[in-house]
Amino acid sequence: MLPTKPHIFHGRDTELTDLLKLFDQATPRIAILGAGGMGKTSLARTLLHHSYITARYQQNRYFVACDFATTKVELAAAIGAHIGLKPGEDLSRPVIQYLSSRPGSVLILDNLETAWEPSVSRQEIEEFLSLLTDVTSLALLITMRGAERPSKVQWTRPFLPPLQPLAQDAARRMFLDIADDYHLMREVDQVLSLTDNIPLVISLLAHLVDAESCSKILARWEAEKTSVISDGHDRKSNLQISIGLSLSSPRITSMALSQDLLSLLSILPDGLSDVELKESKFPIPDILGCKAALVRTALAYSDSHKRLRVLVPIREYMQNLLPPTDQMIKSLFQHFGKTLEMYANHHGKPTGAILHDTIGENYTNIQNILQRVLNSGGSDLAAVIRSITRLNVFSIITRRGMVPLLRNGATDLSRVTDHELRACVLLELLRFPGFASSSSPENLIAELIDHFKHFDNSSMTCRSVCFTCERC
Repeated sequence: MLPTKPHIFHGRDTELTDLLKLFDQATPRIAILGAGGMGKTSLARTLLHHSYITARYQQNRYFVACDFATTKVELAAAIGAHIGLKPGEDLSRPVIQYLSSRPGSVLILDNLETAWEPSVSRQEIEEFLSLLTDVTSLALLITMRGAERPSKVQWTRPFLPPLQPLAQDAARRMFLDIADDYHLMREVDQVLSLTDNIPLVISLLAHLVDAESCSKILARWEAEKTSVISDGHDRKSNLQISIGLSLSSPRITSMALSQDLLSLLSILPDGLSDVELKESKFPIPDILGCKAALVRTALAYSDSHKRLRVLVPIREYMQNLLPPTDQMIKSLFQHFGKTLEMYANHHGKPTGAILHDTIGENYTNIQNILQRVLNSGGSDLAAVIRSITRLNVFSIITRRGMVPLLRNGATDLSRVTDHELRACVLLELLRFPGFASSSSPENLIAELIDHFKHFDNSSMTCRSVCFTCERC
């Protein structure tokens, strides 16, 4: 009843070595954690068939899929079936007695979160795990989605960190093992950029590429997003089912607004710091508690800079099926707009340096939010164009070049009655005349001078004169 060893397995050599080192201890108790689709089961199956484990435990290796066990009794029944016990009303005690009689065994409980997640069954599951760890001859290993280990078990140290996405080289090798190596590497990397190097997503997309081609799958993803790889009927063949299982976790549903925070993060590829979570005044009570719930279920993670981020496939899923509300986007717009305004007013001062770093850390976030507000065509047009010009000033100063949004904002200038704002946008366009393909520099300057008739700003006039002199 043992599952086969994975035939395609890359990028987990370090984790496999760390697991084997834990088996140097007499009877280790190990938890393999991580987000859905990160390869926890594949790692456990590879360990199960490693020569060291097969030699040490021989016929006493047990791998129990816990996908359908929702109570202690059902979990014990699943284990009992694997070790050959006769069915009974409650096999908890017979399971313990049988395993205690074996000279040395290894038991892997795969996807244990199904039974452990619900609060009504968590305590009894943890107590049963505790009884299993009392069996001195039993090595216990569990896999669970999330980043949280069950309590009442003295897990062997050092803990195995939650699994992370594969390194790029390993992701490529996995992809090419499935889809063959005749594809253009440039297109392969484009497909991999959609996966964030999550093994499940790599596998699903690689099988589609093998049947259709990289270019076709890239085009389909643009139109269909995660539904492209959601035709299967279980968590191992359907990305949306896998993500949906994590979203239905009691750890998420017990924090009602965690899903709102995840929706918000789905449009923020740069993530958010704890300070930004607290100071942005999002309409999410106990926002740090919601953050903790997302991290515990591995729907989000803290990167090396302590910013809360979400992997690409989850971001795409949320944007497509559970997008942030207009109120959330408005809160973000107001937060970033205020930051840009303060930067414009304090540039060159100590406070400006702090704001400079904040904008740099949120550079893509800000562009995404401004684009969304601009596309909405709402009453905030003047405010969003003003923010775009301020972001453009930052972008030029930091040598990032012209912000593409500036062209989009310029096309809507005719709807803005503020002459000073319109002149400000034209001045930014004059930094790179070729950027405004619809007008020549001379026409931009003529339009700019016409706006000067309606307001008085000596600094802006001076900049305009400088641009004019450069063109002469």
